[in-house]
Amino acid sequence: MGRFVFPIAMVLAATPAVAQQAPVPLATAEEIQGQIPGSGTLESRVDGDLNGDGEIDTAFVWRGEEAIDEERGLKVLMAYRTEVDMGHDPVGEAMLDPFPQGPGSLSIREGVLIFEDLTGGTTATQSTRRYRYDAKQGKMRLIGIDVQRYSRTNSHGTIDLSWNLLNGKQIVQRGEPNTSGRGDEALIYAKPEHGVHTSSPIWMENSPDPDTLIDEQIAAEGEDRD
Repeated sequence: MGRFVFPIAMVLAATPAVAQQAPVPLATAEEIQGQIPGSGTLESRVDGDLNGDGEIDTAFVWRGEEAIDEERGLKVLMAYRTEVDMGHDPVGEAMLDPFPQGPGSLSIREGVLIFEDLTGGTTATQSTRRYRYDAKQGKMRLIGIDVQRYSRTNSHGTIDLSWNLLNGKQIVQRGEPNTSGRGDEALIYAKPEHGVHTSSPIWMENSPDPDTLIDEQIAAEGEDRD
């Protein structure tokens, strides 16, 4: 007796469709506010996938609402899903300069969180910090930082620092006002200084202060001239 073969259409029809899971909802304004200390307020936020799981995570900058609340911070909430629950867990926070010249800028590119900030006054500090999620540690790791201190009135020189924390490579470039009367350049830059400064992983909560990094370069320059 020959075998009976079910038509392919009948086999497919008999197979139950697998329900697609709904994504974890975006962090709400109320949820974020619950992560902000005291009477602080939201300064800026960005939503995107930071760990490659297809869910949307959230990073935000908060600041004290009153002058007495001289605090400001960057925080990351990671979306999660279990068999019985879903939501967002904090995976990193860094304290920031409480007096920026404007709201900090947040973006996510290829899983890397990028935070840009401008602080100071006539002498300003522009910084860009890059963070990547470390799945093994469950925390955000600082992988790169660029800092520039400059005069908004061109009354003194500038220092640029770029530090790749994954390989330790640092590049420092110094510029001084062009007082020679030659050329149209406002600043004359010295040859870039290349070095290596390795360290153990730096997590978001231990992020170095950009101004401190520049101060260290100024101190090192003074020592070299002794």
